[in-house]
Amino acid sequence: MARATNKFGVSRSGASDSDATKSETTRTAKMRTLALRTFSHRRQRNHSEGFTLLELMIVLTLIMILASIAVPAYNQSIIQARESVLRSNLSTLRNVISQYTLDKQKAPQSLDDIVSAGYLRQVPVDPMTRETNWEVVQEDVMSAVDQTDPGITDVHSASTGTASDGTAYSSW
Repeated sequence: MARATNKFGVSRSGASDSDATKSETTRTAKMRTLALRTFSHRRQRNHSEGFTLLELMIVLTLIMILASIAVPAYNQSIIQARESVLRSNLSTLRNVISQYTLDKQKAPQSLDDIVSAGYLRQVPVDPMTRETNWEVVQEDVMSAVDQTDPGITDVHSASTGTASDGTAYSSW
C-alpha cells in the first residue's frame, strides 16, 4: 500500500501518488481563487469607502419624515404646558382674591393690592400673552360688601386665542 503525503506533511494511507498530486493541485487552485477574491474585494472596498448619493438621500428622507412627525408633537406639548400653567395661575389668583376679600372684608381694587398686602410676591404672568395683563372682573355694586368701592371678584386671561379643547382662554 502506498503512502502519500501532502504538502503539509500529513500522510494519507491508501492513496496513490496521482491522487495526492490531484488533491494538492486542487487545494492550490482553491487557495489562489480565495486569495484573488479577497484581493479583489479589498480593491472594491477601497474604491467605495464613502456613501453613495442614493444612500445619503434615503437617510435624509428618513430624517425628514421623523422630524415631520416629531415637530407637531413637540409644539402640541408646549401648548398643553402653557394651558396647564394658565389654569394654575388662574386658580392661584382666584384663591388669593378670595382670601384677601375674607381677611379685609372688602375685595381688592386691583391685582397690585394683593401684592402690596403680601398675598403674592408678584402678579403671575399670563403664559398665553406673556405679560401680566389679566382681565379683571369687577364685583357688582349691589352685591359688594363696600358698595361705594367695589373690587375684583375674578380674573381671566387677556388672550384672544382658543384652547386645545375649543374654548377661549378668556372664558377660563
